[in-house]
Amino acid sequence: MHKTKEQYDKVIDRCRSLFIKKMSDYSSAWRILRLPSLTDQIFIKAQRIRQLQENNVRKVDEDEISEFIGIINYSVMALIQIEKGVADQPDLNVEEATILYDKHVAETKQLMENKNHDYGEAWREMRVSSLTDLILQKLLRVKQIENNRGKTIVSEGIDANYQDMINYAIFALILMSEEN
Repeated sequence: MHKTKEQYDKVIDRCRSLFIKKMSDYSSAWRILRLPSLTDQIFIKAQRIRQLQENNVRKVDEDEISEFIGIINYSVMALIQIEKGVADQPDLNVEEATILYDKHVAETKQLMENKNHDYGEAWREMRVSSLTDLILQKLLRVKQIENNRGKTIVSEGIDANYQDMINYAIFALILMSEEN
């Protein structure tokens, strides 16, 4: 588990660094996005990963790694939107956004540690393609919950699904780094 925590932090450091750089370039323009828009952005990235895994020909010079990073960062943005609500204008500076980013990543990492304890790091025996499929499944669940205006009967909320997507994407990046 110690190795997983270190690998997790390394992936998050890379994602966080990109998030901060994009905040510097674009400010918090993403704050105007409603949750379904963020969900759709994540869906596009997950669907592209699946296509890359199934096709040998690539016409755009981006790989699975950048798409998994995008899933992580868009999912953190979604968690921030759930907490703060949608803004009409960019309203967070880099420092404020980074504090929120760190808060949601810390909560998501704690969830990973709890589940890893209970599941015995079963994800280490999984294929990256299976993690991609699980992300897509979570996205379809989130879309259904959004279509139901957030109402569920027995299911966990949207935030838990975003956290799971973050953790699955991190697991995929860890497994990919170990393959290389």
